[in-house]
Amino acid sequence: MSIEPEHQARERKDLAEALRGLREASGLSGERLALRCNMSQTKISRIETGRALPTVIDVQRILTALDVPQDVANELLRLTRKANVDYASWRTYARVGLYRKQAELKALESTSRVMRHFLPAIPTGLLHVRQYAEQTLSKTVSSTPARDVTRAVQARMDRQAILDDRSRSFTFLLTEQAVRWRRAGCEVMAAQCAHMAEVSQKPNVEIAVIPQAVQVPATPMNVFVVYDDRLVTVELFSGEVALRDPRDISHHLELFDLFLGHALTGAGSAAFLREAAEDFMRLRD
Repeated sequence: MSIEPEHQARERKDLAEALRGLREASGLSGERLALRCNMSQTKISRIETGRALPTVIDVQRILTALDVPQDVANELLRLTRKANVDYASWRTYARVGLYRKQAELKALESTSRVMRHFLPAIPTGLLHVRQYAEQTLSKTVSSTPARDVTRAVQARMDRQAILDDRSRSFTFLLTEQAVRWRRAGCEVMAAQCAHMAEVSQKPNVEIAVIPQAVQVPATPMNVFVVYDDRLVTVELFSGEVALRDPRDISHHLELFDLFLGHALTGAGSAAFLREAAEDFMRLRD
């Protein structure tokens, strides 16, 4: 499946035109269709002009209201699922300034109430101390695009204020490898682990850790974040994929719960993080 931006734009345009064509062929006005679907006429208009991307559920409701033949409905639902996948490469973010990605995340977090982070490889930016953030945002291999590290680090630090907003809840689920992976020097790693133990004491924050010795009946394939029940973002080496299909969201929520069921939580995870910090300090010595 292609998820290149230009291909996505074509698919979204095709979907909008197909839905508009089906409505016009049925003889219904946008207002009548909106009533049948229990949507606003404005939303129908935005979908048909391509200004709003409909969810799979939106399209199902429209197709049912239009009494579309099943084979046509199946094809349009397939197109909708493809259109509901976004891909953005890190090269794109680097061109416009990596700090803009931090601003995008800040906006996303400020419009979400429940956030679940699955972190099998590395702690997320909301948990970083400054020196650790500097390491993770610095250029690694030659093909890594250049970026303004100082500005991106500061934007990441600024984002962390949202952890003090008790109207929002955060669950950060890490593997032991994510905690202990030597992404920086031992002193920085010790500070990073101690900081996570401290953050875990916030009343709206849960930091859970899956010990390596625990048997888990699933494989931690990717870093992902679930925002409420409306969006999943999945990190790749080359970029990030956003999923909006309710089935994809449900699948990732199930995976998250499965992994969380094998993790240390509360005082247990805080003790694990403090012990990891002490281990790194001993290595430094």
